[in-house]
Amino acid sequence: MKNSNEISMAELKNQIGKWLDLGYISPEDIPSIELYMDQVTTFMDRYLSKNKRTEEDKTLTKTMINNYTKNDLLPPPNKKRYSKEHIILLIYIYYFKNVVTISDIQVVLKPLIENYYDKSDSSYSLEDVYSTLYKLEKSQYKNTEMSITKTLELIEQGFENKDDEYLKKLTFLALLGYDIYLKKKFMENIIDDMAKTMANDDEQSSKEKVAKEKKEKNKK
Repeated sequence: MKNSNEISMAELKNQIGKWLDLGYISPEDIPSIELYMDQVTTFMDRYLSKNKRTEEDKTLTKTMINNYTKNDLLPPPNKKRYSKEHIILLIYIYYFKNVVTISDIQVVLKPLIENYYDKSDSSYSLEDVYSTLYKLEKSQYKNTEMSITKTLELIEQGFENKDDEYLKKLTFLALLGYDIYLKKKFMENIIDDMAKTMANDDEQSSKEKVAKEKKEKNKK
């Protein structure tokens, strides 16, 4: 059964492009000057507010930023001012937090901060890394649009000659949820492997440090 005001499965295909139209922040839009916290939240909301589900939802708050710093997701500001690199890290956190846990984000961003944040001698700047991501997101958008369209077509095949819109939408949502779940599990496995590698590296570094200290002590 279908409510007269409810969008049909056939009409959903026409909404894909509109509903996938997210707010993005291009590398060129990120200010080169340092910003105070109020300016950071205003900037993020300006570009990402269209991603909010309701008007009451918050894009970014002062409390969130302070918590990110306390949890080592974001380096402390310089005299209460946030740099372009801070903004880039906040964008990564903004997208990751909707999919994985804070502890997972810590694992993902730790090497980025250690090796690329405020490092003039790195092979890539943090801005270079983000610019590459931004370009690839455009291609991924097309892939996602095609994937959702194919799922819609699959539903029509599965419910051929049936007009129950609710059952079609239920199955459509279940398939989308299945797709999201699979990708989330895949992400978690990659993050777990990263965490294991980091732990092994830290253990090795600790052993080397102890051995070095012991060697220096024996020389005396």
